[in-house]
Amino acid sequence: MTAALDRALASDYAQQPLAPVTATLRAMFGTSTELPGLAPDLLVQDPTGWLPTSDLAGASLDTLLDSSRQRWQAQPHAAAALAWKAYTYWLTLPAVLGWASARRVPLLTGTDVLMHFSDPRPLVTIGLRHDITVAVLPSDPLAVSGLPQVRVVADEAALLEELRRSLLDEHLTPLLDAIHTKVRLGSRTLLGSLASGVAYAVLRSADVLPGSSAESIAALLGTLGVDDLIELVPGRNGKLDVQRKTCCLAFTLPKPKVCMGCCIKQ
Repeated sequence: MTAALDRALASDYAQQPLAPVTATLRAMFGTSTELPGLAPDLLVQDPTGWLPTSDLAGASLDTLLDSSRQRWQAQPHAAAALAWKAYTYWLTLPAVLGWASARRVPLLTGTDVLMHFSDPRPLVTIGLRHDITVAVLPSDPLAVSGLPQVRVVADEAALLEELRRSLLDEHLTPLLDAIHTKVRLGSRTLLGSLASGVAYAVLRSADVLPGSSAESIAALLGTLGVDDLIELVPGRNGKLDVQRKTCCLAFTLPKPKVCMGCCIKQ
């Protein structure tokens, strides 16, 4: 490959901040445009009809919890646990896959992540503002792209800190606190679902991600402070699987369900 072609490819890559994320989604699910729960290719070009997900810490939380109760015919505490589990899995995918695939982290604050409830298939549909800030390392082509939404950080530790700050401190912690005003539900139960969702995201895309899945999971869970809530165990076909140390409460549904990896013994 010529140096000129290399530069051309690098230039194209640099103009698409979330290209590694959408490529990994396509590898995981066969598409990045038709995933119930996510906007096509993640980005919302026209925010009409969308709300910032920061509203879940306020007026929109009842909508989410009521939808969960109706969907699963669940008691309030179980509905909240299952809503959190579904929401955090889809929410964290862009940051987890961006970091694991290319060390690019879209900063998933409650103001830059959008949502709507108009699609009946998922509990909620999530999308990212088209100009969402993406944190990168100095070695990333984006670092010299001149794009205004790019934030260059010093090193790997700083990149993970940006992930934690935006995803946990500025997004999920306020939501967790708001849920606690509605139902009696332990933080450990909720954060266990966050930990398992992050781990599953990495494991389900392991064939296309660089490096060790176990090391990636350890780094992400350690950053989020939830590394004590799951274990990686040998699974089928010699691959790793997730063993939870908390329960999402699906066993309390009218038609009880014990999820794979649940701490409740089947």
